Amino acid sequence: MSLPHKNEEYGTEVYWDTRYEQEAEDASFDWFKTYADVADYIRRLIPSKDARILMLGCGNSKFSEDMWEDGYKCITNVDYSPIVIEKMRNRHKDVRPEMTWEVKDVRTLDGLDFSSFDIAIDKGTMDAMMTSSTDVWDPPEQVIKDCTAEVSQVLRVLKRDGIFIYITFGQPHFRKRYLTGAHVTRETSLEVNQLGESFHYYMYTLRMLQ
Repeated sequence: MSLPHKNEEYGTEVYWDTRYEQEAEDASFDWFKTYADVADYIRRLIPSKDARILMLGCGNSKFSEDMWEDGYKCITNVDYSPIVIEKMRNRHKDVRPEMTWEVKDVRTLDGLDFSSFDIAIDKGTMDAMMTSSTDVWDPPEQVIKDCTAEVSQVLRVLKRDGIFIYITFGQPHFRKRYLTGAHVTRETSLEVNQLGESFHYYMYTLRMLQ
């Protein structure tokens, strides 16, 4: 795995394209938590195995694969790196044909219809867009713009009773600002669950109420 010289490179397309190009065809990496770590939460939040699920910034994580093996077949995986999308599409097209892989930027989600998904999942993607910030208490305007743009697009594509699941190491006083506020134009409820014991991760669950 190629690590960046500077932390803020995690937020650039160049870094991810270079990394995925250099990695083996069967390489995989899961940020923060694996599906097994959070499966009980996911099953409670998504009781229907027919739910339409959008995986935001999928990379080469096995999270979608493991969800598929658990019975969730209708998963659309998006990432802005065409290199990783092509690799993942080739890896799964024969054994998991129901899953789709599309090149898309989570800040725009161009081509995805309004109210077309039941669930959207972000595991570390929004965090990557925050890496240019050296002050978590006062992030730069571009970080705020990028993160709120992602949330706004997620709200657009989620159905009336849809759910946005965001898994991160970010504590609530640093992350709630992106999940609430003027850019959240729909009525929602937010729940926060703490994951892990020695090092805490968090699962934010933003439910659409209208």
